[in-house]
Amino acid sequence: MEPRIQYAKTSDGVSIAYWTMGEGTPSLVQMPVLPFSHCQGEWQLAEMRNWYERLAEKRMVVRYDSRGFGSSQRDVSDYSLEANVRDLEAVANRLGLERFALWSSAIAGPMAIAYTAQHPERVSHLLLWCTWAGASDFYRSPRARALRATRDADWEMYIETVAHAARGWSEVRESEPYAALVREGATEEAARAAMDAAYEFDATALLPQVKALTLVLHRRQAPYPHVDVARGLASGIPNARLAVLEGSALAPTVGDTAAVLSAIDEFLGEGEEAAATPELPEGMAVILFADIVESTSLTEELGDTAFRAKARELDTSLRSVIKEAGGTPVEGKVLGDGVLAVFTSARQAIECALRCNAASEPVGLQLHLGIHAGDVIREGNNVYGGAVNIAARIAGASAPGEVLVSDTVRGLARTSAGVTFDDRGERELKGVGEPQRLFAARGGT
Repeated sequence: MEPRIQYAKTSDGVSIAYWTMGEGTPSLVQMPVLPFSHCQGEWQLAEMRNWYERLAEKRMVVRYDSRGFGSSQRDVSDYSLEANVRDLEAVANRLGLERFALWSSAIAGPMAIAYTAQHPERVSHLLLWCTWAGASDFYRSPRARALRATRDADWEMYIETVAHAARGWSEVRESEPYAALVREGATEEAARAAMDAAYEFDATALLPQVKALTLVLHRRQAPYPHVDVARGLASGIPNARLAVLEGSALAPTVGDTAAVLSAIDEFLGEGEEAAATPELPEGMAVILFADIVESTSLTEELGDTAFRAKARELDTSLRSVIKEAGGTPVEGKVLGDGVLAVFTSARQAIECALRCNAASEPVGLQLHLGIHAGDVIREGNNVYGGAVNIAARIAGASAPGEVLVSDTVRGLARTSAGVTFDDRGERELKGVGEPQRLFAARGGT
């Protein structure tokens, strides 16, 4: 059922249209993307309707129109970053949202970053989709400059181009409803004025002040912005994660929407009550340790910012693979120091390690992978003990892309179908009293 349009008043007296649907926490506020801002008109598009209905299955979703657009007050002249932040604040205050998650994409990215940095007590999770911190990060690209030139030369062509890009350049008849939404949502004059203001938005200096859990999402083949912009954005926010998904459509409602929704659900589940967090095992466990090959030299070669961006992207992928394989990633261990996970099954740990290798390829990094089994000591969200140290040393002894396991693990998994072992002989491992007989595990029979 179509949600009811309501209104909130900003501190400078502008009426902002919004609707809500669903129940549950954290509430998710979805910011509008200029010039696509028509929260009532969007509901007439099946893809967007399905998107909102799916999001609202687990939480309350809030969608609003920016000033000058859609069902919000149209006769305005202030489209500054500060004015757009006031729109968001008005809706949050009207609904009494003490703490909420914030979704932002494209041109709205700097607005969301600014609000999150200024109100750390209110934003629990920040999700940034195909966006940037400063407009210059986007508009320096040739495609962005061409897009702006098209806008200045031919407004109708600009609308159609943006609509096609949102859908990944699919059939014209499928993109036309998006173009019609832009035409209906605002006058050309208002859209131009808002975009001209947005060309100056820059929240880069605020990135280190973002305290909320942050997930930067991007589609690898998106026409703009380039994936490197997403990597730079993630590297500038403390403890941010980067998830690069396959596809070319700028709109999350098109293409592999299931993957986007899955990433959102998993991310918004973090930071909930400790009771909802899987218990790390006490006692016997199978331990997987992964470390980036030649991380020090790569940092020098790529630069700290570029390397950190790649490492965070890989970290997000590996943690997802670990969970899918039935393991528990240990928080507090991050790439550079290593990714640590515990399993109750040697077969699951080996299969996960093989999948981790595959996950590292698109990022352009390689891994050292080691697996051992033994007793662990659990303290909060971490595990300790000699078995953990041995797993780390085994990983260090592996060749790039090789999954090296101890004799103990081989004994536990030697009857597992689809896994074979190559004897690598006994190795002296630093800090380990006795030599360890190691085996390289590989898929296949």
